[in-house]
Amino acid sequence: MTRRNGFREAISQENPLQIIGTINAISALMAKQAGFKAIYLSGAGVANASFGLPDLGMTTRTEVLEDARRIIDRVDLPLLVDIDTGWGDALNIARTIRDMIQAGVSAVHMEDQISAKRCGHRPNKQVVEMDEMVDRIKAAVDARTNENFIIMARTDALAKEGLSATIERIMHYIEAGADMIFFEGVRELSEYSALTFQCPVPVLANITEFGVTPLFTVKELQNVGIQLILYPLSAMRAMNFAASTIYKNIKQNGTQKNLLSQMQTRDELYQLLNYYAYEKKLDQLFEREKDSE
Repeated sequence: MTRRNGFREAISQENPLQIIGTINAISALMAKQAGFKAIYLSGAGVANASFGLPDLGMTTRTEVLEDARRIIDRVDLPLLVDIDTGWGDALNIARTIRDMIQAGVSAVHMEDQISAKRCGHRPNKQVVEMDEMVDRIKAAVDARTNENFIIMARTDALAKEGLSATIERIMHYIEAGADMIFFEGVRELSEYSALTFQCPVPVLANITEFGVTPLFTVKELQNVGIQLILYPLSAMRAMNFAASTIYKNIKQNGTQKNLLSQMQTRDELYQLLNYYAYEKKLDQLFEREKDSE
């Protein structure tokens, strides 16, 4: 599987395709080790993990690209990146697409919220007029320099406009050139099936914890025609919980002796990072230098 056309190929191999969130390079390595065929960089993940900020559109294209490049440098899986609203007008959206392609990103999703966006599972979201989002998509499609690069349109309109109006939006987004659809804020399986019944492109279900969407299973989503399932921050939530527990225990008990069973071992880390191969190269280098003396 090549990264550039990876999403389409991965869907042909695993349907629905499970896409797991990875907030950095080491979590991407673990995702690959676990057998995932596609990975995801969340805007919330960048804001939360890299900057300690809430997911309110406070990070920039440059900052998200830096995290994406670090992941791509270490893992050859196709990467889907959250580009929020595209970071500006048509010219800025075009630049975003070109930069993502150049970085080696396989796909992006762009949403129809206003620029002062909110988490998709929070109240009081505001979406732009349909025509404005259509223009965003057209700008992205026009800027695409690789036909295998996926432009996914995300809609947050369901909470404000209802199902029928949201599906109407989606059909216009597809006409504008969207390759796939990210249907956010769904509460019922029937809402997915209402869309997939008439949608000619793959639809993504965002199965994020503690949000408005129930934690539907792969089988349930497959039965209603979903072709991509996203778990955006599952690992980050677990990492945060584990780290918080460790910090509190060490501070309270003055030792980590009772916590070792909860930790990745040094050897497990080294295996994941291929540390021993790097160390072997260093040993060979030092041996050559020694022989030349």
